[in-house]
Amino acid sequence: MFVGYWIVATAALRQSDKSQAAIHWGHWALSQSRDQTGNLSLVGPQLPVSQAHIKEKRILRHMESGWQTDGKGPSIWDTFCHEKGQVFGNQNGDVTCNSYELWEKDLECIQQLGLTHYRLSLSWPRLLPDGTTRNVNQRGVQYYNRVIDDLLACNVSPMVTLYHFDLPQAIQDLGGWKSPGIATLFDNYPKFCFQMFGDRVKLWITINEPQVCAKLGHEVGIHAPGLKEKGTAAYLVGHNMLRAHAMAWHSYNSAYRITQNGAVSLALNSDWLEPLEPGRSEDVTSAERDLIFTLGWFAWPVFVTGDYPELMRSSIETQSKIMGYSGDLRLPRFSIDDPPILGTADFFALNYYTSRKVKSGGCSDQMLSMERDLDAEEILDPSWPICGVSWLAVVPNGLRKLLKYIKDVFNNPTIYITENGFAQVGRLQIEDVERCKFYKSTILEVAKAIEEDEVNVRGYFAWSLMDNFEWADGFSVRFGLFHVDFSDPELRRTIYQSGSEYAKIIS
Repeated sequence: MFVGYWIVATAALRQSDKSQAAIHWGHWALSQSRDQTGNLSLVGPQLPVSQAHIKEKRILRHMESGWQTDGKGPSIWDTFCHEKGQVFGNQNGDVTCNSYELWEKDLECIQQLGLTHYRLSLSWPRLLPDGTTRNVNQRGVQYYNRVIDDLLACNVSPMVTLYHFDLPQAIQDLGGWKSPGIATLFDNYPKFCFQMFGDRVKLWITINEPQVCAKLGHEVGIHAPGLKEKGTAAYLVGHNMLRAHAMAWHSYNSAYRITQNGAVSLALNSDWLEPLEPGRSEDVTSAERDLIFTLGWFAWPVFVTGDYPELMRSSIETQSKIMGYSGDLRLPRFSIDDPPILGTADFFALNYYTSRKVKSGGCSDQMLSMERDLDAEEILDPSWPICGVSWLAVVPNGLRKLLKYIKDVFNNPTIYITENGFAQVGRLQIEDVERCKFYKSTILEVAKAIEEDEVNVRGYFAWSLMDNFEWADGFSVRFGLFHVDFSDPELRRTIYQSGSEYAKIIS
């Protein structure tokens, strides 16, 4: 993703690190210089590079497809996609990139880029069609064994995500993430995966973007399972996801860590959010509250106190009183019977895409809702370019600011940037110059965070290896370093210019 004169070198990958990823920063010893255009560039020693690792995407963000193949059970996204009007153009994830049958082609792409790390997601309903270990799909186990073994044979280390939105429909039928019992059901699934694959997998993500799953799937309704239970369901879902994550972490810590020597976390998404007018106290407070409701919701219990931020709880309870709500606490409290939440992450996994300015007020809801609880308005700075979809403003220095915030607020954790990318829509552009510029600018900002802000960033994962099914946007949005021609029965993969530039940097 860099053009000609830009050089990035990283320190050699240290095998002793608990977790490694993408562009991997061990001990950076980089100097800064000015190129012929006056732009700040990174220059470092030509050391072995632990390179820009790309996240695998499968059906519905996990591009293996084969939604009914070889014993796989249905997921909530299979159900959601097959309902008219839920996804752009009524598209679905039945085939997508078809990594289930074209894995060898994917591996060729990985080798073409020269990667040493690769993030992939397991499909819960492929391994356990009804969501429980009573019904194990051995063909699913064989598939993932082959993927993991092939990666390792090519000297590529896998980072494995256990849950990326595709809840087994059978579990949803029992209440899904709203049910208190789901934490135990989920815990059985990671334990199964640790047993099957943990001898070779050293980097685990339990749950990807719980905030997105809770809010878009249960408050806004534009993601599966498509619920619109405003002001209540999302908080309950987020609570149960935290409980489930904590159970899985403790299971690994007590039964598997000593023999498998891996690391476990959950991937949290957040925009960078800053006050529209830094000198206006109302905007400063609103931006702080917005960060709490977005990132602090999950990071605060895991990294700071073991409980939700007081600012979040007080904001929700204030609105409950104003609206005359007299039901159960909308933001639940953790039980003494739950495993401790605090400390259940061996690293901080961050998904970052964009930034917003924030000002106070702006909510028009006359009923309970997360928007009313937040009571803040997010605004796009008109100076920020937009890539593809309307929400995705390109703000590379927002990532640096967010990394510094995480260092300062969450006790200086080891950080892996587990998603970051640039979208393309409309006319296909194989020579994706703007995406090349994006990665160049973004990785430079990460380097500044490391060198100047002393943030402990260990790795960067670009989203994504290939164009794929982007949830409610279907195939209309393209994030890949390889283009996939979905009109071609063979689903031909073609490298973008950004992919070629990426490969040059990490070679």
